[in-house]
Amino acid sequence: MKVIKLLAVLLSVMFFSVAHAGDKVKVGFIYVGPTGDHGWTYRHDIGRQDVEKHFGDKVETTFIESVKYGPDAERAIRAMAKSGADIIFATSFGYMEPMLKVAKEFPNVKFEHATGYKQSDNMASYGLRLYQARHVQGVIAGMMTKTNKICYVGAFPIPEVIREINTYYLGAKSVNPDVDIDIIWVNSWYNPVKEGEAAKVLITQGCDMVAQHTDSPSPLQVAQKEGVFGFGQASNQYKFAPKAQLTATIDNWSPYYIAKVQGVIDGTWKTGDYFGHMNEDVVQMAPFTNMPADVKAFAQKIKDGITNGKYFAFTGPIKDNTGKLQLKDGEIADDAHLNSMMYYVEGIDAKVPGN
Repeated sequence: MKVIKLLAVLLSVMFFSVAHAGDKVKVGFIYVGPTGDHGWTYRHDIGRQDVEKHFGDKVETTFIESVKYGPDAERAIRAMAKSGADIIFATSFGYMEPMLKVAKEFPNVKFEHATGYKQSDNMASYGLRLYQARHVQGVIAGMMTKTNKICYVGAFPIPEVIREINTYYLGAKSVNPDVDIDIIWVNSWYNPVKEGEAAKVLITQGCDMVAQHTDSPSPLQVAQKEGVFGFGQASNQYKFAPKAQLTATIDNWSPYYIAKVQGVIDGTWKTGDYFGHMNEDVVQMAPFTNMPADVKAFAQKIKDGITNGKYFAFTGPIKDNTGKLQLKDGEIADDAHLNSMMYYVEGIDAKVPGN
């Protein structure tokens, strides 16, 4: 299988090299899942398609999907750079170190890494404040639950996922002091079977509000089958579970991708760290459905407060679940705090794996 996978990578970049003759800007994408996951990778690929639509024949794009972390990622990124790519976007946390290594070898190529925290002269990092939408989900869950048991299907215990679990719980707790949360880790971004099984176990334990940080609509589909509610992940997954989806986070990567490719075309590209906000319309939410009018109105109020900068979910005092004060009274978490969050907030009766 490894030989087949590597051959696929090499064939892809060979095609890229041949097909990109001329002065077109060559744009490559490395994906952690399949473009048909209807979640994270699907939305990144929508961004790639929008780059093509925006620039027309000024650009050529290519992608390699379902690239594993580690040596496979390093080989794929290096092969793409060798093929003549002008800019490469690697779209998952686990690609950070491989991309940083390859970036040193190709100083004239622009590298972009999603959700990481390391940069170099020719490698930028970028992400979206998706926790903002997740907090609104938590508020809805806290108001809608009848069992006071909400739950979460997690992929990997990295800061991005931990902070969304925390903000989901904090949102629910803000409107329902009796709420409890259960978490199952599936150790995969995309595995519909494992995701669905995890959701079913959580529902069996009393959960009636299913959230997820995995990429298939499987948990939401299980929620519908079991007669409970849930939230779409990364894209509007309403069509997969129209009776269960309350709303969904929608990742809008297109503005960032278009802007950074424009920078390559203009010669103005520069490194840095981008963290997109709801007020830029890059963190979006699907329509509020399957909920009473009062819940919808309150959820909209919280969403509006986040958008206009008057409401911050991570505002102290916040303690972790060992009793340690993490944010002082009135203190708002800065990006460094958010991007290194490896603790559960007070009230979550669990331990962060590996800690």
